Amino acid sequence: MAAETVERRCRWCARRFTVTVGPGRPREFCRRSCRQRDYEARQRASEVGLSEHELVLTRQAMDDLRDRLYVLECAVEDVERDLVGAPTRAEYREALDWLLDAARPVVESLGREGRAAD
Repeated sequence: MAAETVERRCRWCARRFTVTVGPGRPREFCRRSCRQRDYEARQRASEVGLSEHELVLTRQAMDDLRDRLYVLECAVEDVERDLVGAPTRAEYREALDWLLDAARPVVESLGREGRAAD
C-alpha cells in the first residue's frame, strides 16, 4: 500500500512541497531553515509588540507587489474586453498567453522573498 501524499505551501516561503500523510503533526515548512526563520520572526514580533495578524513589510516589497497586481488587473481587463463577441480559438489562445504572462510574476513572487533569506 502506497503512502498518501499531498502538496502544501511552506508557511514561511510559500514554496510548494510534498507531504506524506500520516500520524503526528503535519509539516508546515519545506525546510528546517524556513522553520527557523518563522521562529525568529515570531520572536521579533513579540519583542516589538506585534500581534499574530500584523506584518512588517518594506515599502519596496509592498510597492513591488502592488505593481505586479496592477499589471495582472490590467491584463484581466484587457482579456475581458478582447473576448467580447465571438472570439476565435487563436484569440482565446492569445488572451490566455497574455493573462499567464501577467500572472506568472505574481505567482513567482510568492516564494522569492523567502528564498533570499536562506
